[in-house]
Amino acid sequence: MNLITIRSFDNYIDANILLGKLQNEGIPCFLRDEYTVTIDPVLTNAIGGIKLTVAETDLERALALLRLFDEEKRAHMQSPNCHSLNVEYISNPQKSGNWLSAILGFLFGSYAVSIKRVYHCFNCEFEFDEIPDKSAHIFNEN
Repeated sequence: MNLITIRSFDNYIDANILLGKLQNEGIPCFLRDEYTVTIDPVLTNAIGGIKLTVAETDLERALALLRLFDEEKRAHMQSPNCHSLNVEYISNPQKSGNWLSAILGFLFGSYAVSIKRVYHCFNCEFEFDEIPDKSAHIFNEN
């Protein structure tokens, strides 16, 4: 049986969410290098992150489900500034914490240092820390 990596992740939370969703759909899959990345996040880029792996026979169905999951996720990620759906969760190297993290990581080796991640709208360039709760907005209008 040939195993194919269909996606890689830089954190175990996102990896396990998609792992669980695929398993709920009856697709046998597993995560490679999860423990290495979780224990030593500095190695994430060196080993290619946490890899979601499926059997070659399940590849087409798994990829179709991943596209569906991505579309559902994107539908909920809306910029509070321009209401665009062209939003991604990214690391922001312009935040001062990232430069400090890089220096501390260089000086102290592989100690885990937090990286500033934000939601970034590619239409209006607005950055925000959390997706606004749409249900709160609906209740406030009534």
